[in-house]
Amino acid sequence: MNPADEHHKPWETQRRGLLLLMSSPSGAGKTSLSRRLVADYSDLTLSISATTRPPRPGEEDGREYHFVTEVEFDRLVTDGEMLEWAAVHDHRYGTPRKPVSEALDMGHDVLFDIDWQGARSIRSAMPHDSVGVFVLPPSWSDLSRRLHARAQDHEEVIQRRLARGREEITHWGEYDYVIVNKNFDRAYADLSHIYRAERLKPGRNTWINDFVEDLRTEGP
Repeated sequence: MNPADEHHKPWETQRRGLLLLMSSPSGAGKTSLSRRLVADYSDLTLSISATTRPPRPGEEDGREYHFVTEVEFDRLVTDGEMLEWAAVHDHRYGTPRKPVSEALDMGHDVLFDIDWQGARSIRSAMPHDSVGVFVLPPSWSDLSRRLHARAQDHEEVIQRRLARGREEITHWGEYDYVIVNKNFDRAYADLSHIYRAERLKPGRNTWINDFVEDLRTEGP
C-alpha cells in the first residue's frame, strides 16, 4: 500500500450519508429501479418502515417492517421519533427517525420507496440530506398496460391506482430529478449517475477540507 493512500484513507470514510427519496405512480417502475440500486451499491440500504399491521406469513420483524403495537406507534409519534407516517387501510406506517439519523452520521445512504406525501415530510425534516427522484411512465397507456400485466389486482383496484396516479404525477416539480422510465436499463443508468453524483458533493464529504489542507502543505 502506498503510504500516502494509507494516510488519506481515514478521511475518505468521513462522509455524511444521504437520503434518496424515490416516488412514482404505481406501475412506473420505481420499486424495480430502487431494488437494483440497493443491490449494486453496498453503502445504500432500503429504509424499513414501522407498521401496526401484523406480519404476513414469511415476513420477519426488522426485514420487511418493524412490527409495533398501536401503543408503541402512538409513543413514537408523540415523542417526535417518526420522520413521517400515514394511515393506510386501517393500519399505520411510518419511518422511525433514529435508524435514519444513525445511518447518516455513519456515512451510510438510505433509499426510500415512498409516496409524495412521505417524501415531502422527510424533505421538510431533513432538507440538506434529502435528494428526490420522481419516476414517470413514458405514456399513460404504458402505465395501464404494466398494471394489467402484473395480474395481481382486480380491475377496480387497477382503475383506482390509475386515478390516484394522475394526481400523484402533478407533484413531479417537488423533486430534484425526474426520470422517464421508457427503457429500464437507460432509466437505471440515469438513476445510478444521479446517486453517484450526489455522493460526490462537497457538503457530504467532510474529509475534503483536511485533504486539501494537506495538499497545500505537502512537498517542498
